[in-house]
Amino acid sequence: MPIPAIGSIGAVDATTSAAGAATATSGTGGAAFGDALTSAVDNLQQLQGTSDTLAIKAVTGNLDDIHDATIAATRAQVTMELVAGVRNKAVDAFNEIMRMQA
Repeated sequence: MPIPAIGSIGAVDATTSAAGAATATSGTGGAAFGDALTSAVDNLQQLQGTSDTLAIKAVTGNLDDIHDATIAATRAQVTMELVAGVRNKAVDAFNEIMRMQA
């Protein structure tokens, strides 16, 4: 699966890869960045919900293919790590800006 170019990174879309590969967003400025983060968190919640549902089905014996549950759990985990990494970098950038001399 090809990795998207750096210039195309934007909102996270779960249908393009297990890591929730980024797709381009329109708009500029802080609002577009905020929308991208909101979209990423919404996507993460959806992936975790799907993972939880499939895990419950697997435990109760109602799941035909255990691979679906494993893939959903891994997809949710990788996306969570991606969102946490972006959050950490944003906090680091904010702290760095606050340390700048006026």
